[in-house]
Amino acid sequence: MKELVEIIAKALVDHPEEVVATETENDNVITIELHVAQEDMGKVIGKQGRIAKAIRSVVKAASSKEDKKVNVDIIQ
Repeated sequence: MKELVEIIAKALVDHPEEVVATETENDNVITIELHVAQEDMGKVIGKQGRIAKAIRSVVKAASSKEDKKVNVDIIQ
């Protein structure tokens, strides 16, 4: 899942070298923290959070095969 989030985020930002995703797992919950450059935050979140919501939807669809819940947190 982490790789999927990184690929999507790197395609959106101006500084793809600063995109870092970390993954932690507790029970059946996977938490992915996405770190991007300060000036790229708006591009990853989008107007009214639409892009962030779309990223979360894609990850949720991909994780449905594994029967695990995935949370994506965007951090600067």
